[in-house]
Amino acid sequence: MSVAETTTATMAADMHALGVRARHAAASMALADPARKSEALQLAAAAIRADRAAILAANQRDLAEAGALSGAMRDRLLLNDGRSEAMAKGLEEVAALPDPVGTQLARWTRPNGLDIARVRIPIGVIGIIYESRPNVTADAAGLCLRSGNAAILRGGSESFHSSHAIAACLRRGIREAGLPEDAVQLVPSRDREAVGMMLRLNGLIDVVVPRGGKGLIERVQREASMPVIAHLEGNCHVYIHAEADPDEAKKIVINAKMRRTGVCGAAETLLIDHAVAGQHLPAILAELHGAGCEIRGDEAVRALDPAAHIATEQDWFTEFLDAILAVRVVDGLEAAVAHINHYGSHHTDAIVTENAEVAETFLRRVDSAIVLWNASTQFADGGEFGMGAEIGIGTGRLPPRGPVGAEQLTSYKYVVRGNGQVRP
Repeated sequence: MSVAETTTATMAADMHALGVRARHAAASMALADPARKSEALQLAAAAIRADRAAILAANQRDLAEAGALSGAMRDRLLLNDGRSEAMAKGLEEVAALPDPVGTQLARWTRPNGLDIARVRIPIGVIGIIYESRPNVTADAAGLCLRSGNAAILRGGSESFHSSHAIAACLRRGIREAGLPEDAVQLVPSRDREAVGMMLRLNGLIDVVVPRGGKGLIERVQREASMPVIAHLEGNCHVYIHAEADPDEAKKIVINAKMRRTGVCGAAETLLIDHAVAGQHLPAILAELHGAGCEIRGDEAVRALDPAAHIATEQDWFTEFLDAILAVRVVDGLEAAVAHINHYGSHHTDAIVTENAEVAETFLRRVDSAIVLWNASTQFADGGEFGMGAEIGIGTGRLPPRGPVGAEQLTSYKYVVRGNGQVRP
């Protein structure tokens, strides 16, 4: 056997062992007391605070090894004091959430006296594959713990050291709470083949959640031997209706695009009604230019803003994750909805208007996981929804759709209580 074959065989054995340990841990986590799980999350938060210097040092090592990065990619990878504290607070918020396991979703009695209840249970072992953002390590692991699952995490190669430092804190908290530390495991290899091996662990991993670029999502959907909760790209829109408040519209657009350009809830396309484009658009574009945003517009936009580049057909489909915004003038609500449903990724889309009837029509007809009225698309976040954190935004038609929090990481079973009934 060659060295390469030996290395591959060793990696495959290691990945299988990882799955076996996770399966054993999941059996214990499914029966864990809610208070014990909360304690583990609180201890993990304390460990992140205690090890902040080590985590930030690991992050600096990742940034140095990553080399030249775009501003948006560097922002996604970067950890600092504020983001480290946000991870700790996020774990504490998840610890404070109601435990979903054992929740009775429905209960009824049949004419024959059978008492039937539908009850939430953990899924089991959840695999999470993600890119760049090391804070996902804490968010994903925390939600899996809260929902009684075990997690196998595979972070991006560029965040390897950061993710391992964070995972060590989580495992310490779990261990100190008396729960199996293998409830959280990180794939120890940067090799891309490890991802393929992980996707073949059917029977050990129950569901896989990819969180990253289009290439990663497509690979996971193509190769996974288990169900996939897809988090597709965030090609998000803001539509300014003719009856929008101009100051509110400008504030929302600037925030939706520029607050953080590298997150999935960042707006990538601005649509504005023809009736008010000449009146409202120049001020909005001027502020975007001043903030360093490149504008790619249609001919109507370029007539108002000569600095704008011509938008290509592909631009309307693109998640830029950068300070770039595609802008189009549309002929009313119908055209805006048609554009979003055709070009969008069914992630998050917003309307700005003072007309409640128009807003409700937009909210009903836009086929996206999250739709907003008079609010920034950057609210597309499980923490902002009161979920403590999220693993991703489900953009498929089947559930879970929208922010995937602890409750969405459960399944259910039917508990039937009888008193001697037999079926005739």
